[in-house]
Amino acid sequence: MGNGTSIGKVRGLGSAHEGAHHWWHQRLTAGANLILTLWFVLSIALLPAYDFETARHWIAQTQVAVPLILLVLTTFYHFRLGLQVVIEDYQHDETHIVLMVLLNFFTLAAGTTAIFSILKIAFTAGAAL
Repeated sequence: MGNGTSIGKVRGLGSAHEGAHHWWHQRLTAGANLILTLWFVLSIALLPAYDFETARHWIAQTQVAVPLILLVLTTFYHFRLGLQVVIEDYQHDETHIVLMVLLNFFTLAAGTTAIFSILKIAFTAGAAL
């Protein structure tokens, strides 16, 4: 039949003893990304104009800034999960660790920059640029 103990098969745990944790995170972030991206596209489409000031005032609203930050978080986490699988599946030498570290640093840096940008616009909307 297969390798592993009977209790391991019942619990769904593989040799890494992590089960379907990674798989569930990918599915949950994909669902969240779908909902948040639909909200984002519809919200952009309903803007009265597409100039800088309109976008700045739109992002400054709490009901817009919070979902935007959630979109950034779920998108970058989903990105990291997906590329982690690609690296684990196709990179088998010592560069595997280096690529994982670079992936984590890049994801953290890009996500932090995006969130900082949203927060900066949200908190300084009334101030002159």
